Amino acid sequence: ARAARDEAQSEIWIAGSIGPLGRPLAPLGAVLPAEARQAFAEQAAALAEGGADVLILETFTDLAELTEAVAAAREVTRLPIIAQMTFTHEGRTLWGHTPAEIVARLDDLGVAVIGANCSVGSQGVLQVMEQMVLLTRTPLSAMPNAGFPSYVDGRIIYFSTPAYMADYARQMVDLGVTIVGGCCGTTPAHIAAMHEALATATAPSPARRRAPAAVPARPAAPVPAPPTALGERLGRRFILTVEVAPPRGTQEGPELEACRLLRDAGIDAVNVPDNPMARLRMSPWAMSLRIQTEARLETILHFTTRDRNLMRVQSDLLALHALGIRNLLVLRGDPPQLGDYPTASAVSDVKPSGLIRAVKQFNQGRDLAGNDLGHPTAFLVGAALNMGARDLDHELRVLEQKLRAGVDFLCTMPIFEVETLDRVLNRVGTLPVPLLVGILPLHSLRHAEYLHNEVPGMSIPSALRAVLRGAPAETGVRLAADLVTSIRPRVQGAYLIPSFGRYDRLLPLVQMLRASPAPTEP
Repeated sequence: ARAARDEAQSEIWIAGSIGPLGRPLAPLGAVLPAEARQAFAEQAAALAEGGADVLILETFTDLAELTEAVAAAREVTRLPIIAQMTFTHEGRTLWGHTPAEIVARLDDLGVAVIGANCSVGSQGVLQVMEQMVLLTRTPLSAMPNAGFPSYVDGRIIYFSTPAYMADYARQMVDLGVTIVGGCCGTTPAHIAAMHEALATATAPSPARRRAPAAVPARPAAPVPAPPTALGERLGRRFILTVEVAPPRGTQEGPELEACRLLRDAGIDAVNVPDNPMARLRMSPWAMSLRIQTEARLETILHFTTRDRNLMRVQSDLLALHALGIRNLLVLRGDPPQLGDYPTASAVSDVKPSGLIRAVKQFNQGRDLAGNDLGHPTAFLVGAALNMGARDLDHELRVLEQKLRAGVDFLCTMPIFEVETLDRVLNRVGTLPVPLLVGILPLHSLRHAEYLHNEVPGMSIPSALRAVLRGAPAETGVRLAADLVTSIRPRVQGAYLIPSFGRYDRLLPLVQMLRASPAPTEP
């Protein structure tokens, strides 16, 4: 850049570019605002030291992230700031911010220039400018893509011609835009055409613009429909759910028959995991749909963040709702490195509490970009809690994030002694949402030793392993029944997890629990 300035025949400015981090900020994602600010500050300081005359913060989709970038730049430099967001064809950012909201925020921050870049092409950016020019006296910038991209012969090609972009650049300047240019697909030929078209242009005076207008309030979201039958039962009776894993092949006959038997025994719903231990199984969607239609039993589908980016998360939520799958248990998902395909990539655009927020926004009738879904969804959303976590402080901080996000119920990892529940409830008191405690009946001492020593997150008390030494096979089920009886007055349900697909071993446990209602139940 310095060399280019030295060779220029006229005075030029060098802009140092800073873009978004590529990961969502908390509370939706895992990046803390302070971490983002530090990363932006390092970039801004380096660009200033390198001789940039101005900082251009571009291609941001989240106004909160752009706010952190502006604050970071202010902390380490005195350079003027051009702050630009990118927009969809609907005139909002991917996070749902309108041009009015962006102008109001960036005016408050006092940036030198407010603008739009990248986005959907010249016409879409012009429409954004037509709104912004009415809302602020701050100079505006517009740097659209050269149209929509296309993949041709292994290359990404943009089809807007230099003449087309030059014409729109002239329209933007006539409108009152101060800085024009181009983003993706823009070539030196495009810039030269814009320069020629603007050679005789005169920017209108600020008086042509109206005084800043108030940001319009978002319309009130419609009230969502009542949740599922499971949602109606939670907190009103002791809930029993059983985990039924999809098969590793295409035949789910034994699993469906197990669901029918468990339904007749009195369970309320079936938990359907998503490739547990990162091992390939049938999609939980297909399994949940078959259970609901053929076994006539509600399901709780395990919805992981591991395999989905932001677009896929939302697309899948719409699909699940259309299929009638309304109960979700939000999880991070087991890392691919644990399973059948250790080289597979995890996505995890959002963390579980962020996904809960997304589901709740869908229940208000809006996607993450603020677009109207036409009708609100009616999901019941649960989250996981590891009461036996080694770092319980961290686990409880994560729990607080999930509660703030609006989770409807909690399912815990398996516990094997009352003290594990006591340790958590003594710290947090009465939880504001129903708690379904994970119960995994042990088969034998060998089974207990395997879980304790080889499975992450599992801890089997030594006293319990001593009891299992030489004990008959039914001992594990009896111990599980005693544990449920002990904790039943303080929790709202049990989430029963069979081992090795032995659903038959859970049937007597379910029947016994249904035959003896808790004292608080009618």
